[in-house]
Amino acid sequence: MAGRPTKDTPSRVDPRTGRPLPEGIRWRADRQRYQIRVVGPSVDGGAAERSRTFLTLAEAKRELAKMIAGRNPNGSMTLDQWYNKYWPAIESSIRPATARSYGVAWRLRVRPSLGRHRLDEITSPMIESAMVAWSGGASAKNDALAVLSRLLDGARRSRFIDYNPAREVKRPSMRESISPVSRALTFDQIRIMLELVPDGVYRRYLAALVYTGMRAGEATALRVGDVDFRRGVIRVSRSLSPGMRGELIEQSPKSHKSRDVPLIDALRPYAEAAARGKRASDLLFDGADGGRLTSHNVRRAVDWDELRVAIGKPDLRIHDLRHTFATILFDAGASAPDVQATLGHSSLQVTERYSRAREGVALRAGAALNEAIRADGLKPSGDRGMAHEDASARR
Repeated sequence: MAGRPTKDTPSRVDPRTGRPLPEGIRWRADRQRYQIRVVGPSVDGGAAERSRTFLTLAEAKRELAKMIAGRNPNGSMTLDQWYNKYWPAIESSIRPATARSYGVAWRLRVRPSLGRHRLDEITSPMIESAMVAWSGGASAKNDALAVLSRLLDGARRSRFIDYNPAREVKRPSMRESISPVSRALTFDQIRIMLELVPDGVYRRYLAALVYTGMRAGEATALRVGDVDFRRGVIRVSRSLSPGMRGELIEQSPKSHKSRDVPLIDALRPYAEAAARGKRASDLLFDGADGGRLTSHNVRRAVDWDELRVAIGKPDLRIHDLRHTFATILFDAGASAPDVQATLGHSSLQVTERYSRAREGVALRAGAALNEAIRADGLKPSGDRGMAHEDASARR
């Protein structure tokens, strides 16, 4: 019958019009759809041929035009499929602890909300909408955005998509709702904390954290030879962080740079006791059984929940001991660059969060202005009015 595909050319004739189909489009009678086939880069770096089918000829024409114009057929793969291909490349380029955080972010946030979507249909508004449903605070959401952005960057470099929409999304602010200064311990609280922990490895470890500002992993990785007792300096050049399976991995500090921290008099007795009888290559702070200390086993050993209630800080974290040291340094008159170098911060902006310099700015500004007004002899008009009213009342 006229208008139906013939036995000789069933795929090259449009069954709905009887006319020849455009080059690159054929009719699939078994699927009752129009099909296009295009060749483009494969996920392995070679060339791959892919096909797509459409209900209408108009849809097939539009998509074929896009492909011919340079749109990559691999853009039709889902984000989940691309993750399975590209994740090993990401994992090999980041620190194990970061890979662990990214893995959690992918499983709990990115994959459930965006994994089923094609690479070429993911947009910035789509990502922003997904973020609303993501659990966790700013840090958790930033991890999710980071792993998503790395995935889409890889897809862009592979020419699967034209741009990375995750780069247009504003990151949640990492500023803490509570100032790190307010999380710091006072000297009395430091004394109570150390007195409540029995003398031994755990008290020495906590003393090292609060009196040096080292990160927990840095103090865990410290070796006896890193302490120069004569000069009063501790060299921080390594850190222990959990890997993908929870194992401890030794690596460089977070900033990737070594730094010196002071061995102050308050810490020296603890450091000397920890180093006694050990070789230079031995861990300075090891567990009661000789194993490596972690924040988890320290909190368990000292009954952390009971300890922080006793010192009046029911939400105290191990990391707050680092906040404490930074705040003490500023209060002692140390300059911001010196505090930055001692803590190993990447930027001065991060360091200045620990300064109390802004706390008295209103009082200092008011005092300076009052002095200027008095020097000029200017008196507030309200005072003159009140004085006039007082004089009238006396008359």
